[in-house]
Amino acid sequence: MASSTLIELSPRARTILADIASSGVPGREVRRAQALLWLDAGESVQAVADRLHVSRQMLYDLVARYSERQDLPVRARIQDEVHSGRPATKRAVAMEAIEELLATSPAEYGYREQLWTTPMLKAQIKAQHGVVMSDDTIQRALHDLHYRYKRPRYVLARRDPFWRQAKGGSKLD
Repeated sequence: MASSTLIELSPRARTILADIASSGVPGREVRRAQALLWLDAGESVQAVADRLHVSRQMLYDLVARYSERQDLPVRARIQDEVHSGRPATKRAVAMEAIEELLATSPAEYGYREQLWTTPMLKAQIKAQHGVVMSDDTIQRALHDLHYRYKRPRYVLARRDPFWRQAKGGSKLD
């Protein structure tokens, strides 16, 4: 590593990182590739941090992580590690239950409506599976299943043109 730069990339690594940086896909990998390229070109850590709106420590951590992962391919060296996280189990349950419910009429479950609504789906999933879900979860599941729906438009009743006659008045009043 040269004394004037924080990192010195191989020509192959530089080419791969340049391809990632110019891919046009916004994301962490692109920013990391850009940062490594700029640091390799001799820009100061502060200048790169200011350009990317990150801390200098983030750049030092990036360079350390890149150097520690020498046994991995270049792209893998700048990718995030696998994180644990909460799995989207509710949406999977919702999608499965919604497919079953939409194949039937709400009348079969005691509803007086002709079409399923989000609150009805939510209530039925809770009754069948014992899982409480939000309206958003139901709507996301519907979207994932490629279902589209429109809310009904409620229009106020308009007066009958002959309402005065019905009330006992004449048409000329």
